[in-house]
Amino acid sequence: MPMTAAFGTGWIGEQVTTYKILQPQERFIGLGEKTGPLNRRGHGYVNWNTDAYGYHAGTDPLYVSIPFYIGIHNGLVYGIFFDNPFKTFFNFGASNNRFASFSADSGIMDYYFISGSSVADVLREYTWLTGRMPLPPRWSLGYQQCRYSYYPEAEVMSVARTFREKQIPCDAIVLDIHYMDAYKIFTWDRQRFPDPEKMLQTLKDSGFSAVVMCDPGIKAEEGYEPYEDGKARDVFLKYPDGTLYTGQVWPGWCHFPDFSKPETRTWWKEKLQLYTRLGIEGFWNDMNEIATWGNMLPELITCNFDGQPGTMRQGRNLYGMLMARSTYEGTSQLMNKRPFNLTRSGFAGIQRYAAVWTGDNVAYDEHMLLGIRLVNSLGLSGVPFAGYDVGGFVGNADTRLFTRWLSIGSFSPFFRGHTMINTRDSEPWAYGEEAEQICRNYIRLRYRLMPYLYSVFNEAAETGMPVQRSLAIEYTHDEKVYDGLYQNEYLFGPGILVAPVESTRDIAKIYLPQGTWYYLYNGTTYPGNNELLIECPLHRLPVFVKAGAIIPMMEPGQHTREKSDTLELHVYAGPDTEFVFYEDDGETFGYRDDNFYKRLIRFSAEKQKLELQTPTGNFRPEFVQWKVVFHGFTGSPSFHVNGQLIPAQHEKIKLFEPLEKFDPIHDPEPVMEEDVISISFPGVRIPYLNPMVTRVVCNPNPVFLSGKSGT
Repeated sequence: MPMTAAFGTGWIGEQVTTYKILQPQERFIGLGEKTGPLNRRGHGYVNWNTDAYGYHAGTDPLYVSIPFYIGIHNGLVYGIFFDNPFKTFFNFGASNNRFASFSADSGIMDYYFISGSSVADVLREYTWLTGRMPLPPRWSLGYQQCRYSYYPEAEVMSVARTFREKQIPCDAIVLDIHYMDAYKIFTWDRQRFPDPEKMLQTLKDSGFSAVVMCDPGIKAEEGYEPYEDGKARDVFLKYPDGTLYTGQVWPGWCHFPDFSKPETRTWWKEKLQLYTRLGIEGFWNDMNEIATWGNMLPELITCNFDGQPGTMRQGRNLYGMLMARSTYEGTSQLMNKRPFNLTRSGFAGIQRYAAVWTGDNVAYDEHMLLGIRLVNSLGLSGVPFAGYDVGGFVGNADTRLFTRWLSIGSFSPFFRGHTMINTRDSEPWAYGEEAEQICRNYIRLRYRLMPYLYSVFNEAAETGMPVQRSLAIEYTHDEKVYDGLYQNEYLFGPGILVAPVESTRDIAKIYLPQGTWYYLYNGTTYPGNNELLIECPLHRLPVFVKAGAIIPMMEPGQHTREKSDTLELHVYAGPDTEFVFYEDDGETFGYRDDNFYKRLIRFSAEKQKLELQTPTGNFRPEFVQWKVVFHGFTGSPSFHVNGQLIPAQHEKIKLFEPLEKFDPIHDPEPVMEEDVISISFPGVRIPYLNPMVTRVVCNPNPVFLSGKSGT
């Protein structure tokens, strides 16, 4: 993408702009949390973090600013990261047919040009530059239930108890601002929550983690300890004349910590002990754009910037990330294990400190599909742990919308149900018996896929590849993936394709890219490069598995801390492929010191060979038996395991329980009949004792399962 000879880089006052020639048929993707289509050509955007309550499908800007995009033309791929935190503007041929450009209101023209042979290459380089996600705690990948707000304590416990009684898996209950005394952070409302320590321990005993809202506003109230201590230690934002900035938000008139100051980050960590001492492991950074009533934060507010003073003109887009950094670093040190940290606002590199959710969305179908594009775009911008409020935060979802949204959300990196105050109940059982059973099936499927999902999160932490992957990553030059009809489709990890459809549809037109695809529920195969109409009743979201995929699964528990001895390794006949299976303790930072279990699994189509390579790491694996399920292989198999002939088992595999009261005879749950073998590991939980020298022969198409034992 050459610079234009006519314009190059130039200034209009303080505003600096670089112009690039607009190439024929050039496409632009990424730019983080931005509304609009996957292909951003013909559109312009502003980066200025904003509290965008109830935003619509064309609102710009939103909560997160990531000045990074990927350009695609003539079989080439490149990335541009504009490293400038001031208000920035990106024009991808909007209102002109000559150039694309990127501008900043102030600051320097400092940008990186990243070349690569693929979108994945560019993402790896960009995340090497801006940082990659640390592994989150495994429980945070489970289902989280929230509303604004669950209170008093009896309601919190009732919601938790109902999940367990109804056998709907769930890992977290989220406490919104009503847990606080008059909305003041670092307090508890002792009338609503008379004994938070006991409540939190009871939740923990039932397998629930608690996530608490953390707002930055510190009420300017005499006697309120964080206010008094914050003033004494000089941690709050100021005007240029040295007086403290005061803005109005939930508690009333507030001061706000200057997270760009090292002393403030230390102070914040000390205050967070109120939560960590109670065993809280999840933290939700909200209202951190900064959001204040009036939504006009004065730009002359000063920021410390680690001893290099500046103003909020430079600091606004950074404030949310700096708060998330302070929360993550503080709680990591206090807990000495991985916290779950969630933020609404952020900047390039936010993936180092927090997951991102897409803010105050609205309960209608267009917003459901918009949320999918937002998460896809965040993934294209280095943020692999992202999601949306299932069911919509603003307004009331109807039964069909909530049920469809939850089925799609079960294939989202961050999976949370949430709704606002004075709306209808929005738990999985709140929409009637049929919706409850469908929701249970999809949440259980999420938990069944947990070995696959956790392995994909490890890949994201190591390479920067997103968990939810726009089809533009793997099928970059396929024009169909940018089509408005198909742009919402995505890969969930490397092997599962999700085709989201509106709640009002029972038949949908979808696109399957190159390859062969297995319908998840019954194993029917479909050719790629193919548009097709497919039935999508409410209980059947269109989901497909890529031929050649290797998908680890397990029997779902009620939460992620429940253990299972058996791993199901689902192998789908197809071309050569590989998958890295990953385990660790799910909680500590021990994986940084090799306390993990990692195993490369390869399938060779030519040799019809499945190879489990020698495991690495020092973690004692949870799974001591692997059940290998072969999909799409033909013949009458026989198995040789360590020289012993073992007869094949022909098993019926079903992923969902039938909808008991809703025509189970005429619309039964699909069942797959597949060949299965089971491999037990003597020596139980010591990985280097796993004797994985195993050969499997399937005639007439032989399949070999082989592996290596450790030394």
